[in-house]
Amino acid sequence: MRSYDFIVHTELETRHLAEKLAVLLHPGSVVTLEGDLGAGKTTFTKGIGVGLGVKRTINSPTFTIVKEYMGELPLYHMDVYRLEESEEDIGFDEYFNGPGISIVEWASFIADFLPNERLDIQLEILDENTRKIKLFPRGMKFERICEELGR
Repeated sequence: MRSYDFIVHTELETRHLAEKLAVLLHPGSVVTLEGDLGAGKTTFTKGIGVGLGVKRTINSPTFTIVKEYMGELPLYHMDVYRLEESEEDIGFDEYFNGPGISIVEWASFIADFLPNERLDIQLEILDENTRKIKLFPRGMKFERICEELGR
């Protein structure tokens, strides 16, 4: 699987990359985010929210699992960390096949529920401010999105 790599040096650069991605996404898009604590998963989600026109403050849904935000498209922000070693389905299909964009932090914990076509993103801490953001498109529409984002 081909990857698309981006290096960002500030939180602002992370948000700008995510904003650019947001305008390329379509209803039913699923984006997964993996990375250590502090790698920028929620910062990236905030950028997607800005790109979708979300006005509310976006923060981690750690204790609620899913937070919904309204913008030009609905944004479903999931943190499924607490579902590790659980086989609980909280209605993922309704989100993944719905009219909005689903962002899933710690998606590896619900791998069996994820759609085959999606965009997997790995955020890696290089130093205090610098991150490597690797995009792994699964499916042709996400391949085209990554190509466009890389231009």
